[in-house]
Amino acid sequence: MEVKNSLTHTTLTVRDCTRVDGGHFLLSLSNIGGTTSIPVNVKVLDRPGPLDGPLKVKIVSAEKCNLHWNPPLNDGGASVSHFVIEKRETSRVTWTAVENDTGKYVLTAKNYSGSKSAFINVRVMDSPSAPTNLEVKDVKRDSVSISWEAPLIDGGSKISHYIIEKREEARKAFTSICSNCVRNSYKIDNLQEGCFYYFRVLAVNEFGTGLPAEIAEAVKVSEAPLPPGKITFSDATCNSGRLSWEKPDHDGGSKITRYIVEMQAKGDDTWTICSETRALEVTINGLARGKEYFFRVSAVNEKGKSEPKTLLAPVTINDTSAEPVMNLLSNTFSVKAGNDLKIDVPFKGVPQPTVAWKKEGNLLKETSRVNVYTSDTSSQMIIKDATRIDAGMYEVTLANSVGSASAEIFVNVFERPGPPCDLSLDEVSADFINIGTKGRVEITATKTHTSLLIRESVRKDSGQYTLTLQNTGGTISKAITCKVLDRPGPPAGPLEVSGLSAEKCTLSWGPPHETGGAEIMYYIVEKCETSRVAWILVYGDMMATTCKITKLLKGNEYLFRVKAVNKYGEGETLESEPIKAVDPFTIPSAPTDVEVTSATRDTMTISWKRPDTDGGSRISGYIIEKREKQGVRWVRVNKKPVYDLRVKASCLHEGCEYEFRVFAENAGGLSEPSLPCSLTLAEDPKFLPSPPAKPTIIDSSKSSITLSWNNLTVMTYTL
Repeated sequence: MEVKNSLTHTTLTVRDCTRVDGGHFLLSLSNIGGTTSIPVNVKVLDRPGPLDGPLKVKIVSAEKCNLHWNPPLNDGGASVSHFVIEKRETSRVTWTAVENDTGKYVLTAKNYSGSKSAFINVRVMDSPSAPTNLEVKDVKRDSVSISWEAPLIDGGSKISHYIIEKREEARKAFTSICSNCVRNSYKIDNLQEGCFYYFRVLAVNEFGTGLPAEIAEAVKVSEAPLPPGKITFSDATCNSGRLSWEKPDHDGGSKITRYIVEMQAKGDDTWTICSETRALEVTINGLARGKEYFFRVSAVNEKGKSEPKTLLAPVTINDTSAEPVMNLLSNTFSVKAGNDLKIDVPFKGVPQPTVAWKKEGNLLKETSRVNVYTSDTSSQMIIKDATRIDAGMYEVTLANSVGSASAEIFVNVFERPGPPCDLSLDEVSADFINIGTKGRVEITATKTHTSLLIRESVRKDSGQYTLTLQNTGGTISKAITCKVLDRPGPPAGPLEVSGLSAEKCTLSWGPPHETGGAEIMYYIVEKCETSRVAWILVYGDMMATTCKITKLLKGNEYLFRVKAVNKYGEGETLESEPIKAVDPFTIPSAPTDVEVTSATRDTMTISWKRPDTDGGSRISGYIIEKREKQGVRWVRVNKKPVYDLRVKASCLHEGCEYEFRVFAENAGGLSEPSLPCSLTLAEDPKFLPSPPAKPTIIDSSKSSITLSWNNLTVMTYTL
């Protein structure tokens, strides 16, 4: 860079200038009279700089792909006229130019007098490229809203409409949802809740259908759950309480991951999160005695948080705690060896007491035969296939912050008895004999009466007893019916599950064989998911011996149990086998023997045979798709399901070859596609012409005859 000054001018010389030498220069002149400045803008003319950002390759197929780039930051002092695109196979070292006929051409005409040039813009007409920026805007439990932008390349013709298609994650073929969408957004309805879907959009102009833009990841059709059900506050102490709630009526199509519990002291404006849990209850500590609180619960799944469910009225924290209390009808239980024994201990206590079982002073060890199940209101010990070692003294202890309570329970296991021992005549007189044994049963006989005493009676002592009196004059017998009053036994099994579907089933059972000496008032029906430990009440006062269970979750495995209730309490339970909530049907098999029975230049009639199996559900219709010989995409023919075994496809292009395939549909969904029929050409059928009318001789000569007949539209005649 060199600067030369003279009396009348100044010169700045930059040798071997480059693109970075361009820019804004400021020339300042000063003398004793003052200073003046002149801005000078210097532009270095050069080839353009590199493109800005990476070269992106999008929508790759077997024959073509789309390239995207940004213009260079430095255009070299002139606007960019065009871009040169080159390609190279990775196995080669040379680059070759990619032909692109679209652009600006110069037409020059010359003669002896001179030449004249003109610019001509050339646009190659083609089907459009794929739409851009396809994204999911909103997801509900049975619908999805999508939006997109117009293709970068419209193929030289205005985009007339878009085609929207969907595909379930488990399937390979896309099906058309809307074939004439004129907007850049669409709401897709009637989707299967909880299923995963892919969506894609194709632009259409007058030259054909462009490449698809597809969503990269499958979309699960679900939404935030509904609010939880009824909320209950219980077991209040001076500084804590237990909050419980019911499951939401609907989980939004996704499994509920947790519940958020919030509280608000009366007079405050803010809600505070006090717990997050996966259970349907929580114990809230740190409350102030005498203060009023509001509580609310929200359900959360992978799609978000539900609206909160608020406790109807504020809760005043008062101490309602009480020490545990047990309500045992008997503390002695007997069971025959090989049978099962269930000992149910109902209890009450605030706060919820903890339960501990002991045998002979040692903590009870649970095994595959001996198990303890504890709920909010009772604790149950179950001994399966009882043996002599299960006999003995058991102790159940309840404890909470207020106090504790315990009870001793004696279990007798009976086996086949041997002969009585220590038989003694306790008292003998002229009027009676008293025979004593050391068991539960004692028989006393006098001259005028006899008595049978059964100590520590159990339900199995009920039945018919026969008293027989005999002397030299003859024999007489009297039947005596004995009822042991108790809670009822289990309902008569098995607990049958019928009418099973993905959402509901029907339970049926028989009345218990042992009523406990009182009328059965009603039955309690409960259900439990096998992945959980808590039982959920379904019916608390079922009068019949059959009921319908609803609101099952598809794919989940359930257990059901029923127990009878009389005036003495709740009886033993009858439990079902595990069942899975699934529909009793599947998708049908594919239709067979698809063929084109007739064709014209713009229509074809397609027929097929029914599937070999309907999947256990009636076929509700058929879906037909077509594809051109040179095409890669199947296009739906019928907008609504077809109920016949044939359909007429219209709006075909004359001279094109088409193949067709058929789907069957039932309540389980679409079948796999049938094998496509053979390619058929869209053209009018050709027939031999009818014979001409009777020819007439109109002239004759020695060597020729002239004939005439009615004119027909034929190419040639043969004589």
